Amino acid sequence: MPKDWFEWHDLYNTEPRMQQRLQLVRESLSKSLDACPAGIIRVVSVCAGDGRDLLGTLSNHPRSKDVYARLIELNPKLVERGRAAIESAGLGKQIEFINGDATISSNYIGVVPADIVIVCGVFGHLADEAELRSLLRNLSFLCKKGSFIIWTRRYRGRANGISYFENVRKVLREAAFEEVSFKLTLTKDVGVGTHRYLSEGSALPKDQQLFVFFDLPTE
Repeated sequence: MPKDWFEWHDLYNTEPRMQQRLQLVRESLSKSLDACPAGIIRVVSVCAGDGRDLLGTLSNHPRSKDVYARLIELNPKLVERGRAAIESAGLGKQIEFINGDATISSNYIGVVPADIVIVCGVFGHLADEAELRSLLRNLSFLCKKGSFIIWTRRYRGRANGISYFENVRKVLREAAFEEVSFKLTLTKDVGVGTHRYLSEGSALPKDQQLFVFFDLPTE
């Protein structure tokens, strides 16, 4: 078991489940970029890790020069590694990596509403369905009509007769998100979804906590 999120991200080098999840997220990001209208594409990554999902996608995507992104991550070692990768890729003028708390609304000022919101590795670290619903309501502060969100969820059995995958999809539908795609890894224990926001966004509040993230690195 990794002791922190920096060690957890090193599992991408050895774990098939993690590698398959990353591949599916990158595929979803690529298709979402393709579907965005002409012009600047604003991207936000919530609890971004070292940013390898977005950076790996932009490395060979034809619309990479249209992207302006903000990645938010609390772990300073992951931010350091991500910033180094950004500079190496020559994307320093397009992508900013903030070492900060992704649960606080003020860290999103200036980049929202976004065209694509990445919320990978987040839903599995919410206390319950009520917290999930709260987060999805608060995504209206980051989104606009037509925005894509890309999310992941690990399978951990069923609750009240419904799998954790299906519960997330159900709550998303109820929160005005239309499903674009949903795929499982070959190991069948990680789901990757893409949804599109059908409602109008809301003005970003100042210094509001958007959700509560908890737990050790297991997602």
